[in-house]
Amino acid sequence: MQPIHNIYCVGRNYRLHAEELGNDVPDIPVIFSKPTHALVKADGREITLPGDWGDVHFEVEFVVHIGRAFETGMAVDDVVDGMALGVDFTLRDVQRELKKKGQPWLLAKGFPHSALITDFRPFPGTAQCLKTEFVLLKNGKTVQTGRMGDMLFDLQTIVEFIAAHVGLGGGDIIYTGTPAGVGPVSDGDRLTLRWGGETWGDCVVKLI
Repeated sequence: MQPIHNIYCVGRNYRLHAEELGNDVPDIPVIFSKPTHALVKADGREITLPGDWGDVHFEVEFVVHIGRAFETGMAVDDVVDGMALGVDFTLRDVQRELKKKGQPWLLAKGFPHSALITDFRPFPGTAQCLKTEFVLLKNGKTVQTGRMGDMLFDLQTIVEFIAAHVGLGGGDIIYTGTPAGVGPVSDGDRLTLRWGGETWGDCVVKLI
């Protein structure tokens, strides 16, 4: 599997999540990106996050790895070669201020360790993935549950949209959006990511 090049993210891709934050439900995909230094492995380590910029929210997401350059007419199953789970950490108070000013979200989304990621696993195909839930636990309690079938924009739509507007090639990854239930982390919280009943990764939060 190729090294990660670009990190694309889809905002507001679950209706209930958009509504819980008081956002409009979009009619086209909302795309933003994170720098690669935002990546950090969910391998049980302690990860440091900003503790003096307001609330840091967790947002669990299904993540795909692109294995080859997308060309018009290709299906998702032709270009995706890996899948993982991730957390898009968000400085929520910072994001609210940026939105009020009409400014980009980068400062709220692109800080170091803001893109937690498990190891990638072989992609079994879209149809198979639709059968399984992904879950985030905080200190052993389920806080988010996601189902790909609840996405406003499915994987095919997301891949085609990103490819058409900013390009999509081998080594790119896509965080496909978070379901409802986002909330703040506290110092010492343990976050666990599960696919079905299987734990794929975890971490301990250290706010600094």
